[in-house]
Parts: sequence; structure tokens; C-alpha cells
Amino acid sequence: MTAGQRIEFTGSEGNRLVADLFGAESPRGLVLLAHGGGQTRHSWGGTARALAAQGISAVTMDQRGHGDSDWVESSAYDFNSFAGDMACAAAQIRDRTGFKPAIVGASLGGLAGLFAAGQDADESTFAALVLVDITPKMKVDGVRRIIGFMSEHSREGFASVEEAADAISAYLPHRPRPTDLSGLSKNLRQGDDGRLRWHWDPKFISSRADADNHAKDVEVQGFEAARRLKIPVLLVRGRESELVGQGEVDAFIEAVPHAEFADIAGARHMVAGDRNDVFTDALLTFFADQTWR
Repeated sequence: MTAGQRIEFTGSEGNRLVADLFGAESPRGLVLLAHGGGQTRHSWGGTARALAAQGISAVTMDQRGHGDSDWVESSAYDFNSFAGDMACAAAQIRDRTGFKPAIVGASLGGLAGLFAAGQDADESTFAALVLVDITPKMKVDGVRRIIGFMSEHSREGFASVEEAADAISAYLPHRPRPTDLSGLSKNLRQGDDGRLRWHWDPKFISSRADADNHAKDVEVQGFEAARRLKIPVLLVRGRESELVGQGEVDAFIEAVPHAEFADIAGARHMVAGDRNDVFTDALLTFFADQTWR
């Protein structure tokens, strides 16, 4: 299947969550893929198709305030609110398909999955958790850099897709600038003034302006959730990550001793974008013996 089937879920505030389902033939399980902050569900297309080809259905979902999902009137963009949506979507997936989904979450999506799974005391909602280059403890300099990039163009936007691509290339100089910008265009929306802006609610990033306190809050709450995890867990790190160093990995493994770890060479924070083939292989290895019901 080359394109997903559009579906919807209802979040914890009655908010609409838009997703794509990549259905496998006679699926043996299902994965819910949650993107990072400032991204959309389209960042997971390649991974979702690869999983479906191996018999694992995949749902890629726009989180609240991102992509085609609702911008919430409450402006609640804290991790507990994202986690509430994740729990709602996972329960609806379980009820519709009979499968408890495994969560694969990058950055924001990973923390949302961690917070949600940490509340799933009876293990009735989630089958497993994969954290993609995110742990409760993060390098604060990396957090500052990411928030700075996301804030830089959030108000004035871009005159063209090409201009947005130039900004990304300056931020990610290690990654070749794509010649086909159709994927990038899905992460942009056109305003009434004709300019293009990132396809997320600006209130999402303004609530994270204080990077130091943001990182401290995540660390305290995140480790509390991590210590409660009983489901299978995989931590995937980009070896050149701006956020997760060996110290951060060690702290997480100490909190979750049963967690598995995959270190992806040649990848930074955007692991799936940098080395999608190796990343997908790590997922398939982890899910080989997974129980989904």
C-alpha cells in the first residue's frame, strides 16, 4: 500500500485527531507512530509502509495542534495533554481492531507515549513503547537549539517552500537538501497573507520558551512514568544526537532495567529521517516476538 487511509480519533478534550492507517494483509499487530514537535504524521510515511509490508499495520497520527488535527482552544500543549490524547487514540484503536497498539514516538511523541504508558497500570492499552531519540533527561543545549529553530520563523513564515527548505538545510547541514520538496510542503500551511508557516499552532512553541525549566519538568515527570513501565520498551538513539548522550541513555536504563537499546550510527535527533532503513530494521527486530493482544 503506497498511501494511507485517512481515519480520525477523538482526543481527551473532544478534539479531533487526524491519522492515516497503513493496513497490512492479515496483520499480526499494530503500531501507532507519533511524530516529534513541529512535525506531522507525514514524517512517518516510509516507516509505516515498511511495517505494513512486514505484516504490522501502522497508524500515523497528527498530534493536537499539529497538521490536520485540531488546535485546542484550551492551548493545553503540556506533555500530560498530549499523553491524554495518546491514551484515547490507543483505546479507540484497541476497540476497533482488537490490537493493543505499540507506540513508536519520536521526541514529543515519545514523551507523550512515555507519560501515557506510565499511567497504563493494568497494561490494558499499550503493547509496547519505542522511544526515538528521547529520554526524560535531555541535553539542555540541544533543547535550546531546537526550540530556537522552531521559534525563529514561527511568526513571519516563509515566502516559498524553497525558502523553508533553505532554513532547514542551514539547521541540518549534515543532511542533503532534497530536490523533491513535496514532502516538506505537507508541513507548511498558507496564511491569509500568502506566506507559508509551519503546520502547527504557534502556542505550542511559545509554551516552551523557557528551555531550562521545560527540560527540568520533563525530567522529573518522565522518570516517574519510566519507573512504572512494565511493557516491553526500546530506546533508539541517534549516535550523534543533540539531545541524548550516553549519560542520558544510562540514566534511562537504570530507571527501566528491562529496556532494550539500539544505537544508530550516522544519525542525529531526527533518526528516522537520517537513517530510516537502519531504524526500521531495529523496529522489526524488536517487534519480532511481540504480543499484541
